[in-house]
Amino acid sequence: MTSALPESLYSGHIVDEANTLRHFPATCHTQLSLCPHCSFLLVLQSPRPVMTSKRAQEELDHTDKRKKKKKNCEELPELCPDVQDESLKRAMKEAWGCGTHWSQGNVELDCHPFPHCIIKNFLSSKTFGENLQRELLELNFHEKSNDLYKFKQSDDLKKRKEPHIAGLRAALFGPFRSWLGDVLGVELETTVDVSCARYEYTDVLLCHDDELEGRRVAFILYFVPPWESSDGGTLDLYATDSHFQPQSIAKSLVPSWNTLVLFEVSPVSFHQVREVLSQDKCRLSVSGWFHGSSLQRPPRYKEPPFPRNPHLPRDETVLLEWVNPVYLDISYQEKIQEEFEDSSEIQLKDFLREEKFKEVGEALQQAQIVWMKRGPPNKRCFDVASLDTLPECVTECWELLNSEAFFLLLSNFTGLRLHYLCPADSEDEEEAKQKMEGEAAGSSTESSAASAKKEKELSTPVCCGNVRRWSHGSYTLLHDGEAEKAEYALDLLLPFGCTGWQSEFGGFTCYIANEEDEELLTVYPEDNSLALVYRDKETLKFVKHINHNSCSADTSAFRGFYDFSFVYYE
Repeated sequence: MTSALPESLYSGHIVDEANTLRHFPATCHTQLSLCPHCSFLLVLQSPRPVMTSKRAQEELDHTDKRKKKKKNCEELPELCPDVQDESLKRAMKEAWGCGTHWSQGNVELDCHPFPHCIIKNFLSSKTFGENLQRELLELNFHEKSNDLYKFKQSDDLKKRKEPHIAGLRAALFGPFRSWLGDVLGVELETTVDVSCARYEYTDVLLCHDDELEGRRVAFILYFVPPWESSDGGTLDLYATDSHFQPQSIAKSLVPSWNTLVLFEVSPVSFHQVREVLSQDKCRLSVSGWFHGSSLQRPPRYKEPPFPRNPHLPRDETVLLEWVNPVYLDISYQEKIQEEFEDSSEIQLKDFLREEKFKEVGEALQQAQIVWMKRGPPNKRCFDVASLDTLPECVTECWELLNSEAFFLLLSNFTGLRLHYLCPADSEDEEEAKQKMEGEAAGSSTESSAASAKKEKELSTPVCCGNVRRWSHGSYTLLHDGEAEKAEYALDLLLPFGCTGWQSEFGGFTCYIANEEDEELLTVYPEDNSLALVYRDKETLKFVKHINHNSCSADTSAFRGFYDFSFVYYE
């Protein structure tokens, strides 16, 4: 039997049969001794003073920390050699300043529809790129979805410790930032604003200009598999009109591995990430902004308001002809009003008579209707029918929703003053009483009459409406102009052709509180279901982008729906 030495007397390191010393700590007092039972040498460790041992342990801990720190330290990549070429930088600076097309090696500058630069093989090392991609895919991603986009995004990368992510960040906001500042002739700040995005099937980022205080240059670096334009996910650049509003896509950039795209953020830098159509590819990218003084922006263009009109002179016979009789019962109208006043919204199913609904639904598919695209794309994208091309029954339905009798019916449904026969509520009566008392106290007859006339004109109920067509790619967006013009209003939606429509297709209407992400209400399109929603000045709405899931397998068939959309004002 071999007697084991006490653990406290040896370090566990041995010398092999060739008497070659493999390893023992240099900080320990050691002694070599021949084992009496075999030819192996044992490395014995003699006791050391407590303080000395403690100091040695601290040194070991410090060494371990240095090793760990070294393991997590950044791997600084070599950038494309063209970026380091001084003559190329001077030539590009001149071309950017003149707004002319220019290219050399891996670098291309194109100024149509607005200046943007494409740098291929941005990272010199293929291995670095592959390792970076692996680190990026291991990040935690969060689902992002609102009116403007749907995709997955990582947290900000400015504090990530992974060596290749940290290295890319250091390269972008170190030497490359200096190079880019020289090209543009501006001083770019050291602010780090970078994240990773994953776009997969039906993910999209709709038309916007990226403008936000401090953003000077936007960039995106792709790490994608071989990509075709048919896969979607292209970076689309928009041409603009004289009002600096986007009009149409002027250029589409197909993502490519290790390619960097950048452009100055400006009043005309409208772009989008087209919806990804590939079901098995991931559009992975690192993107962000270099910060600096913003370019001067002209006043934002304000769209002319949609025309509003008072009701058409139509009596109750139009209601008897078109509306489900159950909704014409006075007692039922009172129940509807109670429910509406509690929630400010209601959906009235089977609203139109069945035969009328069917007739209009079929007529909306007729080829005689001229559909016009409603934009601009940074605000909306859907089709609107030209009213003078509508079939007769569709025109009659449009007139129903504009009629005096329908205004009165809506007043009965909602309690809103949309008709002069609608009884005033207690607040209105008190206000009228105070005005009468003020007039009796000595206000002039002439001024009172003028004031009353003006008030009557301002308070005349009006509406505006459209017949709309929704299909793949349709949407509406929240925008500054809408928030500025927000007011109290009653929204009406009456959809047609929604059979089989699913919520995952999009096309639903979302109501949200201004400057908040919280959804207050979602209205899904449903055949012959009249939706009424009363909104205040702090409530905005949008229609969610209709994605590729909505497309029929039969590409010759229209896969979408129609609706009558009206807004009523007291």
